[in-house]
Amino acid sequence: MINAHGGKLVSRHIEKEGLSQEGLFSISITNDLANDVENIADGIFSPLEGFLNQQDFESVVSRGRLTNDVAWTIPIVLDVDEDTSKKIKDAGDVLLKNPEGTGVAILHVEDVFSFDKSKMNDGVYGTNDTSHPGVTKTNSMKDFLVGGKIDYIQRPNASEIRNHRLTPTQTREYFETTGWKTIVAFQTRNPPHVAHEMLQKTAITTRDGVFVNPLIGKKKSGDFKDEVIVKAYETMISNYYPENRCKLATLHTEMRYAGPKEAIHHAIMRQNYGCTHIIIGRDHAGVGKFYDPFAAHKIFDDYPELDITPIFFPAFFYCKKCLTFTNPKVCPHDADSREQISGTMLREMLQKGQSPSEFILRPEVAKVIIDFDKPFVD
Repeated sequence: MINAHGGKLVSRHIEKEGLSQEGLFSISITNDLANDVENIADGIFSPLEGFLNQQDFESVVSRGRLTNDVAWTIPIVLDVDEDTSKKIKDAGDVLLKNPEGTGVAILHVEDVFSFDKSKMNDGVYGTNDTSHPGVTKTNSMKDFLVGGKIDYIQRPNASEIRNHRLTPTQTREYFETTGWKTIVAFQTRNPPHVAHEMLQKTAITTRDGVFVNPLIGKKKSGDFKDEVIVKAYETMISNYYPENRCKLATLHTEMRYAGPKEAIHHAIMRQNYGCTHIIIGRDHAGVGKFYDPFAAHKIFDDYPELDITPIFFPAFFYCKKCLTFTNPKVCPHDADSREQISGTMLREMLQKGQSPSEFILRPEVAKVIIDFDKPFVD
């Protein structure tokens, strides 16, 4: 089995009874931050054991690595206002509560520091343009960050959207039980187009299985809702995949839209799950026209030490002359021969209850989306 990133799969769980919460200063965190805390505890963010301290934060922003030179490209941080930062400095340990008021983890405070939002935007997103959703998110953060290891004490209540959530320990056990030795990860934030399905099947033709890992968490307006994505994948897999060749599991973290930097982050998380390969498509984790379409391919040259191997694919489409799903590297025909549709056009069709071509969406998948009253994030 492939090693976890950094050499060791982190676990930051502790029995609730094993750590007293009495008298602890507490702060409320968002659902996205609560997800990050759980991801740290489960080892999805290995080798992180908590929120970045100042030295690691500045190193990640400036050079995409922790201070010990281990690859890490997305800051995992806890932001607080000035008044709270002063209280936390004196507290030592802090109880983190989710929006429902449940204490989910203890944060062992190492440092509290201010940070330069402009530098963070440049380092992570490559821009300070406020039309970039990541920049908007950074600019809305509070002015201080708190670094320190966490001890996780309680998961959130069970819910339908968490039914497919698996930890790296669970996925590694699954891969071992099924006998998969080569596993291809597929990152997604959309329901499956037929081209995506064919891309996945192409990737596993010479490998054991595909790990479909849709991202569940905050997304921008116009993106598909989490429930739609999960239901669409359940439908596609049950109708079009052979047994024991595809595993669906949800990844609960927010989309950063950081392009190439997020492509590395996506690869690291899937290595921690136990995947040996990851599909990196055109404009992976991009938004608008902020990144070169193949920037997410090129950045892997800067991180040759990653154990997970990227598989680079251009855009897939159905060619009406080739009579097959193909890509520009092997298809000589022009755009008029291709069954393709823009995201905007697809959303408009689905909102009107119209099914696109069967070469774009499987009819069963289209029906799942159309049957939702409001399938898109407002």
